[in-house]
Amino acid sequence: MVRVAVVGAGSWGKNLVRNFASSKGAVLAAICDKDDKRLHSFEGAYPHAKLCTDVSDVTGDDSIEAVVIATDAPLHFEHAKAALSAGKHVYVEKPMCQSVAEAEKLEQLAEGKGLKLMVGHLLLYHPAVDKLKSLIDSGDLGDIYYMYTQRLNLGVVRSNENAWWSLAPHDISVINYLFGAAPEKVSAQGQCYLQEGIEDVVFATLYFADGRLAQVHTSWLDPHKMRRMTIVGSSKMVTFDDMETAEKVRIYDKGATANLNYSSYGEAITLRQGDVHIPKLDMTEPLRIECQHFIDCISKDLPVRSDGRNGLAAVRVLAAGERSIKAGGKPQEV
Repeated sequence: MVRVAVVGAGSWGKNLVRNFASSKGAVLAAICDKDDKRLHSFEGAYPHAKLCTDVSDVTGDDSIEAVVIATDAPLHFEHAKAALSAGKHVYVEKPMCQSVAEAEKLEQLAEGKGLKLMVGHLLLYHPAVDKLKSLIDSGDLGDIYYMYTQRLNLGVVRSNENAWWSLAPHDISVINYLFGAAPEKVSAQGQCYLQEGIEDVVFATLYFADGRLAQVHTSWLDPHKMRRMTIVGSSKMVTFDDMETAEKVRIYDKGATANLNYSSYGEAITLRQGDVHIPKLDMTEPLRIECQHFIDCISKDLPVRSDGRNGLAAVRVLAAGERSIKAGGKPQEV
């Protein structure tokens, strides 16, 4: 049994507490949070878990093998470094860190100590994303031209990170995964409306070496709550709408074909309007899958899907996007 401690038990951390408490092969050994009132709200549900307010009580406990970090983003590096240095496997929420240098240090530290480092890129464990990946890899969509993502809502407004760093890691990790590569350049523009120096909305374009494009739209100042991805291929197109309760993935048998042997302008492009197919997905809570994966990787010494390198790749894109925002949208090398 892997003894796990969760550091940070707030709005998202409480979901990690719940899932690790029920993961096969895991024991919820400790819950750590600086809010004493919040901390003691877990006493009834998890009576066997040690409650503490100091991270050192977790990192200094030799009985704890794995530490799950769900604190505010600026604390991710500090807490993950302390846990890895103490010989603990680490699960850290996204973004992995707020700088490339910090992300590199964590990845190197985990690698050097032979420890598992997992980044909470939740969508990489979503059954719908698995379906998208299989559609792309099978060639069913044809050549992939471009994709775009929309992650919008009215709130939650943060003060220690902008909408790009807060929301885009999910989409960037999926884009890198689906495309099987990281972008070469990023161009991004954003504006600060509610707080000085903190962008509420960001539009970013990711440029890949083979000509593929991906666009990411993030905002916490929008009338729509959207969690949507669209992928356009030469043969078919597909959408993933995570706000749908059941029909999350739709495959469109639509496309356009260029005819090089045409006799008139009207024959140059042939449009195809086919059927819409809605595949059946075996839906399991992605967070449950993600947490179980972390435990299995530790107990069975398996490779982590969203490992330190995966987290580092996302941070590099985020950092390039941040530089582009400050440069007025000028493309920046990743």
